[in-house]
Amino acid sequence: MPRCASVYGRPFLVDKERMAEVDDIDDLRIEAQTTKRRSGHLSTRHTESEDVAWQISAHHRYAACQSDASMTPINFRLDLHPDRFYSYASSTAGADACHWGKGSAGIFGAEKTDCDSPIALVNATFQWINDNLKDSIDFVVWTGDSARHDNDELIPRTEEQVIDLNSLLVQKFVEVFGKDDNINDTDPTNDFTIPIVPNFGNNDILPHNIFTKGPNRWTKTFAHVWRKFIPEEQRHAFERGGWFFVDVIPNQLAVVSLNTLYFFDSNVAVNGCAKESEPGYEHFEWLRIQLQFLRQRGMKAILMGHVPPARTKSKQSWDETCWHKYALWLQQYRDVVIGGLYGHMNIDHFMLQDGRQIDMRILSGEVQGPAKPPKSTGFSIQSSARYLTELRRGWSQLPDEVEAEAIDARDISEAMRRKSKHEKFLDSIGGEWGERYSATLVGASIVPNYYPAMRVFEYNTTALHLTTGNGQPYPEQLSSARSEKHRKSGKSKKHGFRKPKPPSKSSPPGPAYSPQTLSLLSYTQYFANLTRINAAFVSPGKSPTPRFNYELEYDTRNDTIYGLSDLTLRSYIDLAARIGKYKPGRDDLLSDAWEDVEDHPSMTKKKKHKKKKKHHKKRKAINKLWYTFVNRAYVGAKDDEELRDQFGFAED
Repeated sequence: MPRCASVYGRPFLVDKERMAEVDDIDDLRIEAQTTKRRSGHLSTRHTESEDVAWQISAHHRYAACQSDASMTPINFRLDLHPDRFYSYASSTAGADACHWGKGSAGIFGAEKTDCDSPIALVNATFQWINDNLKDSIDFVVWTGDSARHDNDELIPRTEEQVIDLNSLLVQKFVEVFGKDDNINDTDPTNDFTIPIVPNFGNNDILPHNIFTKGPNRWTKTFAHVWRKFIPEEQRHAFERGGWFFVDVIPNQLAVVSLNTLYFFDSNVAVNGCAKESEPGYEHFEWLRIQLQFLRQRGMKAILMGHVPPARTKSKQSWDETCWHKYALWLQQYRDVVIGGLYGHMNIDHFMLQDGRQIDMRILSGEVQGPAKPPKSTGFSIQSSARYLTELRRGWSQLPDEVEAEAIDARDISEAMRRKSKHEKFLDSIGGEWGERYSATLVGASIVPNYYPAMRVFEYNTTALHLTTGNGQPYPEQLSSARSEKHRKSGKSKKHGFRKPKPPSKSSPPGPAYSPQTLSLLSYTQYFANLTRINAAFVSPGKSPTPRFNYELEYDTRNDTIYGLSDLTLRSYIDLAARIGKYKPGRDDLLSDAWEDVEDHPSMTKKKKHKKKKKHHKKRKAINKLWYTFVNRAYVGAKDDEELRDQFGFAED
């Protein structure tokens, strides 16, 4: 099969034999340009997974790859909420919190309840990682909430408990990823075999949700607790605001740990991101400077945090000024940012930020945003169902993709009509790469509100040796000095704002948009079926010996339902649009959804010879993508009847 090649992001076919003859990539690039001038370029969307392209990185004009492109995993770990007071066979009722009474709390956790994780689940999870993932991942993204909830009035949380539980997880990382021959090295950041990037969760502080302007006792405390993870040159920035980044691939890829508690709408100690006196404003200024220097160094970045930027009618996690700034930053640094990884909500899903919704007046504080939904104390099953339904309602407004090619080349008018519709579609999503949008990926949690889950991403490492940055130093002292100057002067412009610079007009699309080196390719979702595991340990039988295990839930590489060829924006826009269809296409119908229903003109065409209405068996237009999406959101912990009750599939 022929390979693909790409010049400035546009692919053309190259024979295997020709690839073997080429000694210099510049020769292939010149040949590609000549071929493109002669015959035009092929579609920029690959329809066959075998046709992986030679793609252009945003700081290199060419990068080589083959159909078996190199892929390297990232372990994406989420809310653990360890609880030393968890008691086996205790009551799962809300007030008892698996601490008191008698009930069904299992050995490894009480699945589908509000109880936190027993230490047995924490130990078993790290042991499974040690046995199955340790030697195959490049770095770990640890998105916070590493202490139990304050859900038991008889055992109120203390600062010592919060610090102890976070220290426990640090030690678990040492046990799995620590260097045996370097544990007493004078440099604490050299103690691990791979980088591990932690993050503040809203339950990693006391009282929960409340994080004051830094430096504060929590930034100073965690600067010590996480000293093995935070680079020396980043410690001043961390103590100041709880933000930092790590070069997980030196001079090529950084993971930026955002302190989303300064954006969190439930943090009453701060007030958004518009005023210079607010830590949220300073955080975005710091982020702007770092992303600008990453761009200058030819590097890419993954943003990670705890609270994601959820924004629907009933759920608004961030202050509106912070959301608009975040969406703008992603838009302006779309050549640098690969994606955003978050936790907190405990459900597996994604969200899109629409660049056309950015309001410069709101992010600068000149005007107020729309009315906020009422604050809630938690994210219940009912509220999560409403939130997911609202996401879908928004996605239902996404445009349908129309291919430019005509059905019949002889029909010129049809060809022109389809071409016009295709051009309108591309314009509606921000061009052929979908640059109107940015994506946020939210993973399910290990704490067993449903089933414990974790995710492993794979990203493209093909030709990584050809895409090194230029090695310029980071501007830590510059950003810190500028912040210190503003703080000491006491001057604060009410609506001061500096808009980030966009990519240069000659820059190719970034790895979030065009498949290339460092683009996210796929992810594998694992889960632990605690119902089965707990039962096996209580009644093990004669054989086999019961064991704790995470198993495959789904893998986007071969998942025919989602059909994601990669994790670029065009893939997510297409997936969201298909989920949003209330009248799905034939391929997206739930094949076994049969009910005794009455004919409806929106579902079927009436036959002319039909004399009267009558009831008979007919397949309803239930979108299997939507059904699968919500089923996976809850890690398969809900049965069909529960999903139908919560989401009203019978109404679709």
